[in-house]
Amino acid sequence: MKKKIAILGSTGSIGKSLINIINKDKKNFQIVLLTANENYKDIIKQAKVFNVKNLIITNEKYYKIAKLKTIKDKINIYNDFTNLNKIFKKKIDYTMSSITGLNGLNPTIKIIKYTKKIAIANKESIICAWNIIKKELKRNNTKFLPVDSEHFSIMYALKNNNLSNIDQIFLTASGGPFLKHSLKKLNNVSPKHALKHPNWKMGNKISIDSATLMNKVFEVIEAKNIFEISYANLSILIHPKSYVHAVVKFKNGLTKVIIHDTDMSIPIHNTLYDENIPFNKSTKLDFEKMNNLNFQNVNKKKFPVIKILKVLPQKSSLFETVLVSANDKLVNLFLKKKIKFIDINKFLFRVIQSKEYRTLKNIQPKFTKDIINLSKNVHSKIDKIIYKL
Repeated sequence: MKKKIAILGSTGSIGKSLINIINKDKKNFQIVLLTANENYKDIIKQAKVFNVKNLIITNEKYYKIAKLKTIKDKINIYNDFTNLNKIFKKKIDYTMSSITGLNGLNPTIKIIKYTKKIAIANKESIICAWNIIKKELKRNNTKFLPVDSEHFSIMYALKNNNLSNIDQIFLTASGGPFLKHSLKKLNNVSPKHALKHPNWKMGNKISIDSATLMNKVFEVIEAKNIFEISYANLSILIHPKSYVHAVVKFKNGLTKVIIHDTDMSIPIHNTLYDENIPFNKSTKLDFEKMNNLNFQNVNKKKFPVIKILKVLPQKSSLFETVLVSANDKLVNLFLKKKIKFIDINKFLFRVIQSKEYRTLKNIQPKFTKDIINLSKNVHSKIDKIIYKL
């Protein structure tokens, strides 16, 4: 029997990687739902190739266009996630949640009750609403799998090990395109330069986060939530080759190192299949990289955002939403050339250090609307700061 699959954000990089994997093994999978925001052309193509009968297109304009384009194709197209009960008559086997940003929060939580397994690539959901997601996973007996290469690697390394046996977990960061830049040179870097990641092909937002190292700060928060481990046991290492994805040191003196190529289809493949299913590409150990792993400590002057980890609360709170939302807005302003690269950190610290938001460290999010409303408030606050200058 074919496994039934849903892909939230099927036209993004993660969604397309999963589509490519399924395309090589169509006999074993049936895609029952695809979703997108604006990219109606790609999602219609995907639907026709895989005979998908249900689409969600959240942008009103492109939803209407898609409805007209598919009028003869017997495809159900919805504009939001309120009709999942019409799409799923019983639990499906696997869902990939890869909608970017806080736009992916509500869809992720809504679909949990309809799927046996959910692989979440939406880091904002895990950072801002993990306590809510965790309750939904438990309530619906749904298995969670992390998709980020770092978190999948940590999970793999921790198999058959008790969390109490962990001494330290190291998440690796490439250092991005400016690892060898001087502080002075960072004053004049452009979005074009910042988007040129040395190892990965990624979206614009995550590429800038990699350049500032904010992406790694987010991954530490995710690791703390997913694995229920203290920030004191989590560290960041600069590893320019991006070949090692996690290093887990145990109290018994042994250390596990998880290595794989810079190819997101590897962790995606392993969330979709049982681990004993061979990966569909030929991969060999790269001994040249292994002989030049070149681990380094993080330069805090060049990457000041890692100092944020020292001020984060151990328990999930609304403060993480402030951090995610402020960074999201500032990265967007940088990409639009409204602020300089170094201004991202400057204004970020200004926002998160304000008394108005510091008090949120003691408040856990109860509802997704609290997170969404706070995010809008933070965006508005930054607008006021920037446009007063």
